[in-house]
Amino acid sequence: MKKYKVYILVLSVLIIIAIVWNTITEPGIKDLKSDFKEVVFIRNEQNTGPIIRIYAVSLKSENWEEMEQYGQYMPHTKYGTTRIYFFLNNTDLPKELQFGEINIADRYKQNCIAIYEKNGMSQRSLRRYPFKN
Repeated sequence: MKKYKVYILVLSVLIIIAIVWNTITEPGIKDLKSDFKEVVFIRNEQNTGPIIRIYAVSLKSENWEEMEQYGQYMPHTKYGTTRIYFFLNNTDLPKELQFGEINIADRYKQNCIAIYEKNGMSQRSLRRYPFKN
């Protein structure tokens, strides 16, 4: 009987170690190589309805796959919207965002290289050069 308790204890410790290891080694934004920096962020004050999160983020190069991955790592709420405007580090970056259809001032549109959006139905999109004609 004592032998079984030792086995159960060892098995329990191994399971706890596996869970902690899995949590610690989970990939995240820090693992991306494009040096993402959040420039500005706004969120609506609505806590009973759809939550809208809007970010302006700078990065060092046009790495579309990492932009998509970055967007997937960002918080999202069911029926809410998460929108991320991407800019290169060496360009003029927005200091503020506003709510509405377009969230950046007109003077920053030429510097925006992509917009990632995850809508209320969890559909994701990455639009490259959204303000180029």
